[in-house]
Amino acid sequence: MLKRLLDYNDGEEMDIVVLIKNSQLRHNKKNKLFLAMQFSDGSGEIRGNYWDANNQDAATFSTGTIVELNGKREEYQGRPQIRIYSLRVVGPQEGYELDQFIKSAPEPVNEMEAEINKFVMQIDNPTWTKIVKYLLQKWHDRFYDHPAGKSNHHAVRGGLAFHTLSMLKDAKGLADNYEQVNRSLLYAGCILHDMGKVLELSGPAATQYTTEGNLVGHLVLIDEQIMLAAQDMKMNLESEDLLLLRHMVLSHHGRFEYGSPKLPALLEAELLHRIDDLDAAVYAVTNALQHTPKGEFTEPLLSQDGKRYYRPMHDSALDNAKHLE
Repeated sequence: MLKRLLDYNDGEEMDIVVLIKNSQLRHNKKNKLFLAMQFSDGSGEIRGNYWDANNQDAATFSTGTIVELNGKREEYQGRPQIRIYSLRVVGPQEGYELDQFIKSAPEPVNEMEAEINKFVMQIDNPTWTKIVKYLLQKWHDRFYDHPAGKSNHHAVRGGLAFHTLSMLKDAKGLADNYEQVNRSLLYAGCILHDMGKVLELSGPAATQYTTEGNLVGHLVLIDEQIMLAAQDMKMNLESEDLLLLRHMVLSHHGRFEYGSPKLPALLEAELLHRIDDLDAAVYAVTNALQHTPKGEFTEPLLSQDGKRYYRPMHDSALDNAKHLE
């Protein structure tokens, strides 16, 4: 069986076909150009630097290009990377398809959709139910295909739906435990909170931020979609129910410095923010641990303030968990 990108150990050389998931032309400390690259082949992702690059190299080895990578896996500052010997663009006649290099969420789309629909059926507020159903139908294909992020968490095909479903399960536990929580509002918030990413992100292959994503962002984009849905269904645009739903999505990042235009001012909005943070953290840490040998620490995780996590020698729960990326 052919080795995949993450099958190689430190010190092993490789000659493998991969996707350039990200490529950026940068200057080093001596003001020389290099390409900061991220490679993917469906088993996961590893970074590497292409030194002594030029503008032509940047155009040739751009994001979304399938290449033959010749190099060696190494570790730098606690993180795996590829020392690049050479790159060659793979032509269409060689039979490789983009889908071969894209990692998917660990649950089938049809199963995730069925589970999410069960939560939709439990939303008993007419305004929230209609808007959730309207937007799920409008953005159905993108919602179940898009990642939830470019790199930090759930950055896989179907990652947006997987993240949403995981949050709904957490929300159910909280609503079951705290009777004062408005279950319908919390469920609606979970489903819609990141739906703006269908417009913010380009898609699962070599994910990039769109112009809308860079200039507006997914919090404002989904708020706009909620209002457009309400207008299309001739709802009362000044109703409190609509206002509460808009607040849920606009405040879910929790802090101004995290991009929220408003801070959570509802119990359900506070819970939504914390559930979102929790699920992203669990995913990021689990993914790192799954790529870490037992008895060792993960690489520093930028999404967790540079912290490193230890993988115990005996951890049946982690051993038996679905592989994320």
